[in-house]
Amino acid sequence: MASYSIPLSGLQAESSSLNVISNNLANLNTDGYKNQTLNFGDVFAAAQGSSGNGDPIQVGSGVQVIGTSSNFSNGDVESTGVDSNMAIQGNGMFVVQSANGQTSYTRDGDFTVNSSGQLVTPGGELVMGYPAANGVVSTSGTLSPITVDSSGTAPGATTTTFQMTANLDSSATVGTTFSTPMTVYDSLGTAQTLNVQFTNTGTGAWSYAITLPASATGGTGSPTTVSSGTMTFDQSGNLLTPSGGSVTGIDVSGLADGAANMNLTWNLGGSGSSTITQLDSASATSATTQNGYGVGTLTGFTVAPDGTIEGQFSNDQTQALGQVALASFGNVQGLTQSDNGDYQSTPASGAAVIGRAGAGGNGTIEGSSVEESNVDLSAEFSNLIVAQQGYEANAKALTTFDQIAQATIQLVT
Repeated sequence: MASYSIPLSGLQAESSSLNVISNNLANLNTDGYKNQTLNFGDVFAAAQGSSGNGDPIQVGSGVQVIGTSSNFSNGDVESTGVDSNMAIQGNGMFVVQSANGQTSYTRDGDFTVNSSGQLVTPGGELVMGYPAANGVVSTSGTLSPITVDSSGTAPGATTTTFQMTANLDSSATVGTTFSTPMTVYDSLGTAQTLNVQFTNTGTGAWSYAITLPASATGGTGSPTTVSSGTMTFDQSGNLLTPSGGSVTGIDVSGLADGAANMNLTWNLGGSGSSTITQLDSASATSATTQNGYGVGTLTGFTVAPDGTIEGQFSNDQTQALGQVALASFGNVQGLTQSDNGDYQSTPASGAAVIGRAGAGGNGTIEGSSVEESNVDLSAEFSNLIVAQQGYEANAKALTTFDQIAQATIQLVT
């Protein structure tokens, strides 16, 4: 009997639905997983004539699976505390590349760092993005693997100004000295130690000499004086001279490490608010500052909402290491899914549009987090019950047809 095909199609369809639901439940804790729904379509035979009023008489021939759809809504974000983890909130997918050069797309941001310092997926695929040179990201070139190599360094910066907050004892006798070391950095990022020595020369008067150790210039013996002068103070202990708030033209040259000559400015502060005072208190320096820094090594990194990976270095500097790229599609339902949460583009999905997070309709990225599966457990249990009841109903229809067939056979025997 042809009627057997109708409940059989129902059994097959409900079995496929149970497979999809069970797959959703199995991936309840899979990062970045998007739950799927099976779509059914009815099947009709050709018209079997028409009714008295001309309407066609059609009898259904069962059901068929016409497609699956994925729910690309955001899953919950779980904070992991792992620097390399990322979660997309909004549209877009990470761009990853396998060892054989195949490009795929994923929402699973459970990334780690491989032995080469590159960001990789749990399956070993390289995370692609825009490279950075000297802390500047270029989004005009082709995508390349993102590298966060811990052996990377950030160049130093030459000191050009320095400042100290100090008091010179107003009760000091003539000839009393007080010294303060000052660390500055040359063009190679090497720390050089200057010594600023104050000598009392009378009431309200001091001389100063800024020296550099002889070893710093490859010599031996006495330190080299790079600047000297005098300071005078008023009756309230405020600095009178040097006027102008600074000492300029402090020349540090001939350094043994081959660094460029340094031209330093000693910032003394403005009139009436000098950082050097002379009060009836022991000579002491409470603070020193300068605007240079040495070479730094990478100590960690964070991910900004726009996907920029900001490296933190041991010299307290921050520098961009690269920027993660996101891909969007005209029709995400047209993507094909493979293992490990990867998707591939198809003619139905359209070509990937590559861009930055937070721009062009793409969502933002949350660092040190992963996007959890968006499977709704209660909804899937409800779907499971419905599919089970559908399967049982079709099975009942099949056994009914079998009973009718047996009764028909008995009529003619």
